[in-house]
Amino acid sequence: MPANIIETNHQPFQNERLDPISLDIIESALKNARFEMDTVLFRTAMSPGIREQHDTFPMIANEQGKMVVGQFGSFIHGFLAGYDGDIEEGDIILTSDPYGVNGAISHANDWLVLMPMFREGRLIGWASMFGHMTDVGGGVPSSMPVGASQIFQEGIIIPPVKIYRRGELQEEILELILRNCRLPQWNKSDFKSLVAACRVAERRCNEICDRFGTDRFIAAMRSLLDRNYQAMDHLISHNLPEDKLYFEDYVCDDGRGMGPYKIACSMWRENGKLVFDFEGTDPQSLGSINFLLNEEMFKMFAGVFLIMVFDPQIMFNDGFYDLMEVRIPDGCLLRPKAPAALSCRNHALGRIFDVMGGLFGQGSPDFLNAAGFSDSPHIMYAGYNSKGEWFQLYQIGFGGIPGRPAGDGPDGHSLWPSFTNVPNEFLESNYPLRIEAFETIADSGGAGLHRGGNGLRVTYRFLEPGEISVHDDRWLTYPWGVKGGEPGGRSSKVLERVDGSIEYLYSKQDHIQVEPGDVLHFNTWGGGGWGDPLERDPALVWRDIERGLVTLEGARRYGVVVGKDGAVDATATANLRKVMAAERGAVELFNFGGTVEELRARCKAETGLEPPRKPEVQRHVTVATCC
Repeated sequence: MPANIIETNHQPFQNERLDPISLDIIESALKNARFEMDTVLFRTAMSPGIREQHDTFPMIANEQGKMVVGQFGSFIHGFLAGYDGDIEEGDIILTSDPYGVNGAISHANDWLVLMPMFREGRLIGWASMFGHMTDVGGGVPSSMPVGASQIFQEGIIIPPVKIYRRGELQEEILELILRNCRLPQWNKSDFKSLVAACRVAERRCNEICDRFGTDRFIAAMRSLLDRNYQAMDHLISHNLPEDKLYFEDYVCDDGRGMGPYKIACSMWRENGKLVFDFEGTDPQSLGSINFLLNEEMFKMFAGVFLIMVFDPQIMFNDGFYDLMEVRIPDGCLLRPKAPAALSCRNHALGRIFDVMGGLFGQGSPDFLNAAGFSDSPHIMYAGYNSKGEWFQLYQIGFGGIPGRPAGDGPDGHSLWPSFTNVPNEFLESNYPLRIEAFETIADSGGAGLHRGGNGLRVTYRFLEPGEISVHDDRWLTYPWGVKGGEPGGRSSKVLERVDGSIEYLYSKQDHIQVEPGDVLHFNTWGGGGWGDPLERDPALVWRDIERGLVTLEGARRYGVVVGKDGAVDATATANLRKVMAAERGAVELFNFGGTVEELRARCKAETGLEPPRKPEVQRHVTVATCC
């Protein structure tokens, strides 16, 4: 049953007409409130993942739960569909249960706060904020165990609960939750910061009502949703084909020696709707790389992608959701059955964006991007320092952005909106480690008319004994190139022991013991290249050489020859390009770098690591008490 909203003022909504100027003012005020939510959160949270990295997502929604402004949508819709309690003024809901809210959040580290906004007893909208908690208990520090086979191993799971009831904090519930976390002070501070951000939204929305009236405020939010619907309807009908398109990509492995896992999707336009069908996606994993993909969340992903590619002037909100239909088979990697583990879902989450790029690009080749979102790499480091104090680092890394029609992909950058890196000075001041290198990896970006962005090399020297975890992908498969562009370089994790020995690590590995003086080279993937590299201006290649982004040897991938005088040899370059073009033949739309079997052999030859074997089929075991 859906939630029961208890209003003390049942005044019917009058759909008042709004003049364009008032609508623009209300739109700007809502946008400002959304960014003020972020500001409050970043200035009051304690964990670096939120305060420095900005791993949070705010939202202001209308009374029906549809996002009007925000960074991601979908949360309230999924929550309301799974919550059967009542909601009163002063209530605030907290949850971290993916299965209990239909995938509105995707793993237990994400704490979602939902607050109904009332005015004079009448529901006028919703404020929401979620943030990634550094730790929620479970089998490893930072609560993202590679080896988990059930969600119960991943830390405390909070069902949708009224953490504030009619304005009163439920202290005992909060203390019970915090007792299950390794960093309770951080969690408590971050939780209260999430609540504070939602209260800011409530105040600002009431201020808008003070100025324009409640009915006009509600009418404005509905108008903004309707405007988005009209714009997206035009975009979809004029840019995406009715013929069925298909694309597939792979998550390299599950951290348990099995992989790769296929994510398959077909897309077509039918009866005015854009349909996505994930039939053909591999069954759910025995490990924790499963991604419980909420249909509304995927619509949000697809909508953001379309807007950014075709018309960035469109205001992003939830208005267009009725224009899309998403079909995900039960029991597959993207619709696992409870209690399947979910903590390392970020690998499939990242790959979804590459799959979308392959689909949309086939429909409109002029807008085709190469692969490069690919993943969200993590490093965790925890232990006790020489003073006996517990330390715990959780950090997200960045890779190379793909080449695109507009130009080169940025080097070592995040595709997550509003994410930033944790400053090295902050890390060195607060953790027993030293950053010895923070640089792009030359030649890791795929060669192309527009070069893929280079990956990043971050070198950590550990100063105290402890335990690290690494989570990454694209160590087996390549970020593919398009329209003649070459694939980007693969990721690698290399541990250099203080005794001089070298260890190649798997991309997903926990419980790695380190000692003072050990050094980790954390190398991320590069973005795929776009277009024929033999058509790239040699002057641009030379500029990249000067900047350390391309080596002299790497320049030959573009058919560029540098003479002994240190300048581009135009004659030798022209001759080499003719030879390379003749040997290569016609360019392909996609360049994946080889078949899966070829990639397995290449990976073992380069690193000595055993490549993943064919995935075993997960036996579906549903536990009724899971959620």
